[in-house]
Amino acid sequence: SLKPFWLECFWLTAEQRSRHQANQPLLTMVARLTYRRQCRYNTKSNKQRILKTPGGKLVYQAVAKTTKGPKCGDCGKTLIGLPRLRAKEYRRLKNREKRVSRAYGGSRCAGCVRSRIVRAFLIEEQKCVKQVLAEKLSQAKEQTGGKKKGKK
Repeated sequence: SLKPFWLECFWLTAEQRSRHQANQPLLTMVARLTYRRQCRYNTKSNKQRILKTPGGKLVYQAVAKTTKGPKCGDCGKTLIGLPRLRAKEYRRLKNREKRVSRAYGGSRCAGCVRSRIVRAFLIEEQKCVKQVLAEKLSQAKEQTGGKKKGKK
């Protein structure tokens, strides 16, 4: 026959009672909490976390939304080394906290900066090659006489 829990524990020793209570599911009362702001619904902008005060009370604490963070302007990847803050909080930061110490830091990712530098270098090299070829061509024309008649 099933006896109530308190009746079973009544006949047990203190050691047996503590061992018996460890096997029983804990039934605790949950504190009913109310929102501390005016919005009374569980919406995206009204997320809360439960916090225990030094006095032992449980209260709600409002949780700010997290952002996706700054992205690279070229490839769209998330930039590393920068905080993920709301737009208003970025205004309060110092300049050194808003960017990375590199060319295009805080605007473009390292891979995109590298590709930009390589692209600029190759374009300059191409201009130099073009100029050298043009000089060679002009020298070749001077040596052959350079008299070619074109159609009018």
